[in-house]
Parts: sequence; structure tokens; C-alpha cells
Amino acid sequence: MATQIFQGYFEFIQREDKTVNGVSAEFAQENPDFEKQNETNKGCWNCSDCSGCSRCSRCSYLTNAAPVSSAKAPEGTRYPVIENIHQKVLEAVSAPNVLDMQSWHTCDTTHCRAGWVVFMAGEEGRKLEQKTTTAFAAMMIYKASSEIRVSPTRFYESNDVAMADIKRCADLEVQSQTQNQ
Repeated sequence: MATQIFQGYFEFIQREDKTVNGVSAEFAQENPDFEKQNETNKGCWNCSDCSGCSRCSRCSYLTNAAPVSSAKAPEGTRYPVIENIHQKVLEAVSAPNVLDMQSWHTCDTTHCRAGWVVFMAGEEGRKLEQKTTTAFAAMMIYKASSEIRVSPTRFYESNDVAMADIKRCADLEVQSQTQNQ
């Protein structure tokens, strides 16, 4: 399958042909044979030498593709913080076919709500998820990042219900920021 260089992950997920593989410029520079390595891949991001999503070097967590970088956890806090988390989750899930509430993460660059939170927290989120669970990691990242609470039961809703609540939380976050100015 064809592999293209994209400016970033968001440009990649907004591509028209979802079968096209994508890599960042940095990944392409580090892996000059990225096109050959992706010949059998379909819709993958920053992957090398993969075969049907097995033996993936980066696919499960897309570590080089994090759309936002989380700040290091504040002193005394064990969890990553994502500034404006609700707005950033809404931005991430607003592209077509990237929210799948049936699976935490997939190789096709889609995640559920909790999966996106963990993914956006970068390496720290991935480590927390590995030590615990996706639901726990997302719950703690939400809690460390915002006073607007998200019940873990929200991680098991349908796409439509989840999207409505994601929008509600993002709106509340914007309103709160406006009031605090």
C-alpha cells in the first residue's frame, strides 16, 4: 500500500483514502526505507516492518504520533496532565472514523474515548496504561487534568452518546475558561 509523509497525525487522520499509510517527516528521516517497510500495511501510521498488525514496532500506541504532548506530571502528582483536555479530546475525535467506542485502541488509528486520553498523554500515558488498565489510566489523566469529571462508565457508551458527552465537557471547559478571565 502507498505510504505518504504527512505534517502530523491530524493531517494523516483527515486523509481521504483511509488505506494510505502515513509517516511523519521525523519518522521518514529515521527510517529511510519506510515505503518498503509499509508495502503490506494498510492505514498505518509510523509503522515499520509490520504484517497485519503483528510484530508492530509502534502501532499499538502510535508513540511517535501523539497529537498533543502532555506536560510532565506536576511535582507530587503521579499522573500526566493534558491542558484543555476536553477540548483536545473533542478535536481528536471530530475527524471521521477515529472514535470507536468498541475498542480501546486499533491499528487503524482509532481509539475509544479513554484510549484517546491515554494516547494523547504520550509516553507517560502509555506507561500508566501498561501498569494498570486503559480505563484506570484515562480516569486518572482526566482527574489530574480537569475539574470537569468524567465517570469511567462513560468509557463504555456508544459512539453517539460518547460524542455528545465529549462535546458537553468541551463546552463546559470553554465556559469555565471564559468565566475565569
